Amino acid sequence: MEPRETFAPTVGELGESGVLARVLAQLSEASAVELGPGDDCAVLRHEGDIVVTTDTMIEGPDFRLAWHDGFELGWKLAATNLSDVAAMGARPTALTVALAVPLDTPVHLLERIAEGLDAACRALAPGCGVVGGDLGRAPVVTAAVTALGDLEGRAPVLRSGARAGDVVAYAGELGLAGLGLSLLFAEGLASDGTASADAVPRLWAAHPEVIAAQLAPAPPIPLGIAAAQGGATAMMDVSDALSIDSERLARASDVQIGFSSALLEQGFGEQSGVVVPVEAMLHGGEDHGLLATFPADVALPAGFRPIGTVDPVTGFGPSAGRLSLDGKGFEARGWDPYTVQYPGSS
Repeated sequence: MEPRETFAPTVGELGESGVLARVLAQLSEASAVELGPGDDCAVLRHEGDIVVTTDTMIEGPDFRLAWHDGFELGWKLAATNLSDVAAMGARPTALTVALAVPLDTPVHLLERIAEGLDAACRALAPGCGVVGGDLGRAPVVTAAVTALGDLEGRAPVLRSGARAGDVVAYAGELGLAGLGLSLLFAEGLASDGTASADAVPRLWAAHPEVIAAQLAPAPPIPLGIAAAQGGATAMMDVSDALSIDSERLARASDVQIGFSSALLEQGFGEQSGVVVPVEAMLHGGEDHGLLATFPADVALPAGFRPIGTVDPVTGFGPSAGRLSLDGKGFEARGWDPYTVQYPGSS
């Protein structure tokens, strides 16, 4: 992690054209580009149908600059959108990024965000890149990323295709990001409850696996295509929590999902040397792995591990919804931007 320093000039001192020139200098060209940044729109080549997704992240409820280096923030902005594209069974091809910041924001922060965006694309989805966007002014750092992907002639894998008897499987880290966030809130706050950078280097050194999973996630982007080619009947990115997102998939498919604590522990009970409780796997959030269902007679693609089964609707009672663990219904929990309140959030 780069040392946290104060850099000049600010965006207010340099102006939009100067800031844009320095940001664009950090970006590689996407493989699908016919015309990149600099005109009213980018022009891209695609072989099949295009998938499009947009995500917004706002300083305060979604991230804390005291905890994120600009590079890590840029990386996370890319990773969280690339995983949505992968969850449709598409190949990520391009991102557009809108950044609005206060006038006193150091330009170096935007350069580092651009570096992180570019590095994540190159590492997680080679050939994908930032092809355009917008710069603006806001009271806090605000980012909106739009990601595009190419289905390359494949049908999209939807949330609504799961069928009773399918195997529920998962690829990626599970529960680590939630543990990292809990650690940051436990040890990374100042006495007034606001985020503090003081403890971050120590936390990175002592708990690199969970801090990295929270601040710079690395979802298994290529496995989205592998799942689509391997017969996945339904799939989605797990961002708000395995339980919340599984319930969404179950409702879309009009089924119930039964998790096995033994399968969860066998597949994800220890990750990178970290022991992860089943409770953290189910409700932690921000893992950005891939949840998918497959017919029982299909071999799971490498990287996917079974965690349960798709069951017919029988009803666990109004409080339990569509989920069960070891046969007992439970209520989904996780991230909801309109209900979750963390210390220091607005």
